[in-house]
Parts: sequence; C-alpha cells; structure tokens
Amino acid sequence: MTPPSPSGAPTPQATESLTVAAPNIPVASTHLAERIAEEQRAYLHAFDTLMAEFFTRQRELLEGISSETLPLLEAIESLSTGGKRLRALLSYWGWRGAGGAAVTENRASWSIVKAGMAVELFQTSALIHDDIIDRSDTRRGAPSVHKRFEAAHEQNGWRGDAFNYGLTGGILAGDLTLAWSAEVFASLSEGAIYGAPARTIFDRMRTEVLAGQYLDVYSEVLETEDAQAALQRALNVIRFKSAKYSCEHPFTIGGALALQAAALESGAVSEQHPVLAGYRAFGLPLGEGFQLRDDELGVFGQPEVTGKPAGDDLREGKRTVLVALTSAAISEGDAALLHNSLGNPELSDEQVERIRELMVSSGAFAKHEQLIEQKSQAVFEALEAMNLDELTHAALTDIVGRALRRKA
Repeated sequence: MTPPSPSGAPTPQATESLTVAAPNIPVASTHLAERIAEEQRAYLHAFDTLMAEFFTRQRELLEGISSETLPLLEAIESLSTGGKRLRALLSYWGWRGAGGAAVTENRASWSIVKAGMAVELFQTSALIHDDIIDRSDTRRGAPSVHKRFEAAHEQNGWRGDAFNYGLTGGILAGDLTLAWSAEVFASLSEGAIYGAPARTIFDRMRTEVLAGQYLDVYSEVLETEDAQAALQRALNVIRFKSAKYSCEHPFTIGGALALQAAALESGAVSEQHPVLAGYRAFGLPLGEGFQLRDDELGVFGQPEVTGKPAGDDLREGKRTVLVALTSAAISEGDAALLHNSLGNPELSDEQVERIRELMVSSGAFAKHEQLIEQKSQAVFEALEAMNLDELTHAALTDIVGRALRRKA
C-alpha cells in the first residue's frame, strides 16, 4: 500500500475508485442493458468462432510448411485469446451507430466481425513488439511472447544464445500477426478496396502506431529536455502510439464500413463524412484517457490485478505524461533521482515506492487525474453531439466508464 503523502493528498489507491462523471446521461434501463449484453454476446460469439476458424486454417498452412513452425501460431493464438476486446467492440458499435445491422446467427451479418478481428490482431502484433522494445518479461500474468521462445531454447538445451533466439522468435511472431491482420482486413471486400474510407483509416493507423512507437523509443534516449517539451512529447506519443489505434480508428472503421455498405448504390463515402468526424471527436479523447489511465496503472497498479510487476513501467524507462508532470513539479535533486531511476531494470520495490511518493506529494498524480477527467468530459460532449440511437448511446456510455475507471 502507498502511505499517505507528506502533503496530505489522497493516495493513488484512494483515488483509484474515482468515478468518471457522465453529465446528463441517464443510467441505462435494465431492458437496455439486457439488449446491449445480448448484442455483444452475439458479436463476441461470432468473433471467437471466426478467429478459431482463422487459426485452424493458419495451423494447416504452417503444418504444410513444417510442424516446427507451430510455436509461432501457438504463441500468437495464446495472446490473441485474452484481453478486453475494446477495439473489436468499438468497431461493432461504430458500425451499429452508423446504421449497420446487428450480428445474428446468420453468417451473412458477420462482415463487421472481420473488422474487429483485424484490429485485434494488429493489437496483438503491437503488444508482441512492444514487449520486446520495453524488455517486458510478462504480459497478462504470463511470459511475454519473446520470453516463451527464450524459455523453449533453454528447456531444450539448444545451441546458441537463448536471449537472442527469444528476440528473433518474438519479432517473427509479431511480424506474422501483422501480416494476418492485413489478410483479415482484405477479406472485407468493398470496404477494403484501396481508397475506401475504412481502408484509408486502417492503413494510416498502422503508420501512426509505428511512428508513435519510434517517438517513444526516441524519448527514452534523450539526456535532458525542457519540462514543457517533455510533456508535449509524451502527449504526442500517447496520441499516435496508442489513443488513435485503441479507440478512434476502430470506432471510425466500423462507422465507415456501415456508411460504405449503405452507399453502394448511391455513391462513394468520403472520409470527411459528418458521422466520421463526430466519431473522431469521440474516439480520440477516449483513447487518450484510456492510455493515461494505463500509464497510472503501470506505476500504481496492483500486480495481481494488472498481471505485471509493480512499477514495471519505471523499470522499462517509459517517459509518460505522469513522469513528465512529476519531473516538472519536483526539486532538482528529486528530478535527478527520477531521471536516473527510469530504465533501471534493477529498481527495487523501495525505490519504486519513493517515486510513487514523489508523484503524489508533488501534485503530479492529481494533475494526471484532472487530465483524465478533461478527456472524459470531451468524450461525453462528443457522445451527446453524435445524435445516436438509444441502444448505441447506452453501449458506448458503458464502454467509456469501463475504459476510464478500470483497474487493469
């Protein structure tokens, strides 16, 4: 537990239960909640079915090459079967909000499911590569993909360097998942044609994430930087490495596919369609708030809940918005301590606790919470402006609450 800060500010554990206000949005009725749950169950059933069938086909392909390639599939499949499915669900409700039909037992209604699969496979690829870059040993309470390959090398007593073999296996698994994501998206027929809005968004998403990842890596090698510049860089990394692909783009891809399907006989759909503009205004602050919360959990989250060691983000050297706010608010000596601690894989629990105390006592943690609240307000304002049907509105309200109040 984090002790009370010297300033008397609430500890992060005390503020962890802060609710994200939803102004002027009534609580969904029991009937609405049941309808949302029913639709999401149908969608996720279709999602799991199609994903299992896809992996079965890939298993057959890899076995035809050599059974020795199957560890690639097994690592990818293991990581792909977990998670919150946030991106898939956002693509679905983006589809529904723009007039797309609900998913039923009829497979003819499952086209939007493939979009969710494509963005979730892209997410898996990003996680695999991110764990290599960040030197993370675990993911969701289990060994990260590259560590699985390293462990296999050690257990079998193979020749050469186990660490390098693990990195190589992880890179190839991430690359293969990225290729599979593109393959699934290409199966969307009209929506995947070059120049179609959904395809344009999907292509841009991949470039933005890789560029954002590079900016993240670049920020870790800078010796010193003006506090305001460091904060702006951290906000930029959040936007392009995470926020857009986590929320804005999946939501907008779903909407673009629905608009495209409705316009097949009436003409092309522009990416600047008012519906998609409203979707972007909602999805971007949601993604930024989601990542800001994730960065808090990377320092203050409880390992049994997050599936990662306490303070792991500090050991990995992540220059987050929380770190930038803290650095700007503490003394020169404490700033040197923080700077020298970042990226130290041997950082002790006591040292992690000292940095947590600095984040709280300096007021940085409270400012970080205020940023999340500001993003929340922007999300709900955009939600009201979209003029959605009652069901989609309620479903998105629920997703926002779970995304911004989460503890893991």
